Amino acid sequence: MSNDHLQNVLAQTAEERFEYFLDAVGEEREIWILINSDEHFLKLHGEEDGGFEYLPIWPRSEFAEHYAEGSNELTPKSIPLPQFLNRWLPGLNKDGIEVGVFPGADNSVWISEPKDLEQDLRDELARF
Repeated sequence: MSNDHLQNVLAQTAEERFEYFLDAVGEEREIWILINSDEHFLKLHGEEDGGFEYLPIWPRSEFAEHYAEGSNELTPKSIPLPQFLNRWLPGLNKDGIEVGVFPGADNSVWISEPKDLEQDLRDELARF
């Protein structure tokens, strides 16, 4: 992926990046997260509505790498889409953790409930 393409996508609105995410994941069948050296995944905290935790996810490793620039501790990790749908999303739902789909250059992010994201992803897969 060219740096220009990466920058153009990152400059999109949160909603545009969400649509890009669905298309890319529908094709690639994998999700990317960031983990530290202890294999713990990155969780972020939102401040709206009294605060909440969310798991940031990306459609490709390059976007996760870009987000982690400057951090020596975080590296991208791929999760196969079936595993994400069948294990991760139910676990996040159970733990009350939301999903931050594709944080952008301006730190905007599309926050989704795990069940809503599961439905969006399954709808996207039905198109293929």
